Amino acid sequence: MAEKSIIISAEEEAILLKPIDEYVGKIQEQIDALRVEGSDKVNSLKNQIAIAKENKNLTKEEQNKIIGECKKNLEKAKATEDANKQQIAKLIADAEGFLSKHYNSEYYNIVAKSCEAEKKAENSNFEKLKADLQEEHKKAVSSLKDAEEIKAEKYTYKNKLYDAQMTHESRIQEIKDRKHDAYMHKFHLIDLLRMSKYTFAQKQAQNFENYKYTFNMTQFLYKNGLYIVIIMIFIALCIITPFVKNTQLFTTTNILNILQQASPRMFLALGVAGLILLTGTDLSVGRMVGMGMVTATIIMHNGINTGTVFGHVFDFSGMAPASRAILALCVCILFTTVFAMTAGFFMARFKMHPFISTMANMLIIFGLVTYATKGVSFGAIDPTIPNIFIPQAGRFPMIILWAVVAIAVVWFIWNKTTFGKNLYAVGGNPEAAAVSGISVFKVTMGAFILAGILYGFGSWLECVRMVGSGSAAYGQGWDMDAIAACVVGGVSFTGGIGKISGVVTGVCIFTALTYSLTILGIDTNLQFIFEGIIILAAVTLDCLKYVQKK
Repeated sequence: MAEKSIIISAEEEAILLKPIDEYVGKIQEQIDALRVEGSDKVNSLKNQIAIAKENKNLTKEEQNKIIGECKKNLEKAKATEDANKQQIAKLIADAEGFLSKHYNSEYYNIVAKSCEAEKKAENSNFEKLKADLQEEHKKAVSSLKDAEEIKAEKYTYKNKLYDAQMTHESRIQEIKDRKHDAYMHKFHLIDLLRMSKYTFAQKQAQNFENYKYTFNMTQFLYKNGLYIVIIMIFIALCIITPFVKNTQLFTTTNILNILQQASPRMFLALGVAGLILLTGTDLSVGRMVGMGMVTATIIMHNGINTGTVFGHVFDFSGMAPASRAILALCVCILFTTVFAMTAGFFMARFKMHPFISTMANMLIIFGLVTYATKGVSFGAIDPTIPNIFIPQAGRFPMIILWAVVAIAVVWFIWNKTTFGKNLYAVGGNPEAAAVSGISVFKVTMGAFILAGILYGFGSWLECVRMVGSGSAAYGQGWDMDAIAACVVGGVSFTGGIGKISGVVTGVCIFTALTYSLTILGIDTNLQFIFEGIIILAAVTLDCLKYVQKK
């Protein structure tokens, strides 16, 4: 009975709200009257000036006349606006003070308590209804002997439960909406008073309320559950490392080392992410890195190359170090882009699954580079080159800035260009994209070309970071790392879903995890197990989200 007394009807709620609306309404009328010849007229005249400027039917003289008259009136309106500004501010302060003093205590808190009581009563009624339906079902089944009749009764029972559940959820949502509307009504009043110019605190209060209103625990766990687990793993590693290795894990030096290692990998992950957006992938990334490392090392080698390519010894030592580095970058980009375009062509033209085309690419590249170089490692590059392109600024490795630039460029392409919008469209629904006039072939080829350019940059940067030592075997497993980083970062294999921020997060997570496990002395093979589990969990959660949407 106590709960019922708390619950108020819609009519009672309206009675509670009426004096508040009336008080603020009277103030609003005064403000509106003051704004007629001030703010309202200023906005109206500004619109008239804008319309006159865009009106092609008017002559230049007519435009100038209209604009001139509007500007004269605008000056008067602005003067009136300025004269009334202080008075309007006092009225707004009066209304907001009244709302602050009376709104919650005399209206919202009562409605909120009513809603909580309604929710509790609804939950209780629902549980009672389920119990009654179950009891009714048991009695009905006990009186039946025919298997088909029992089956029909079970089906009827399930339908009744489903209907009851739907009705219950609808009722709970109505109660939730009522409470939310009661809270937001205050900001509706403030919106009219302030002409949508909220204070910072008012904006934050609305944002928090909207977050609570739309929050769903299941969806939150689908979206962030994996990150929560990974954070817990890192916390555990931070606790364990000082006891096992007598050193702290996440020191400034270690964090900078992680970011330094992640920088070349960032290029690869950004390239693969574009392909995954198209429901594709790239298994040749690791071999692209190997090819790029060999190419860059040969060109930037410190002196005459000790190894041969198809039996030929290359010597670029006569060129200036910076020129050799730029040449190496260009050749790396050329090679990786050509091979990426080849895989992309078969996907775009013949609808070949990218798993097949990129796997073929992987085999061709590895076989070609290994045969050409006999699988040997090409020593160190000119030591002056790293100092030119990735110098140390104190303790800060400048290589990180290369990754930052790549992130910014790819973000711009994805979010601010027609190609980026088409990329999402084709990934989401290629048939619909084609019907709307988007060339699926061009978008697919564009994604592979962009990926190839990024692979070239990434392999070159890795060569500079490692001071050479390029070989055909270098980069093995990097394809899986890049794909895993994208998946963990939320780039969905269903296509058309993914953000650059997610890719960056995924690369940092995997690099940090590998670095942490290495510090702890965990065997590389066991590290693969960790990565595999994380990938499996990420894809599972992605599939669950997709199932929920369907």
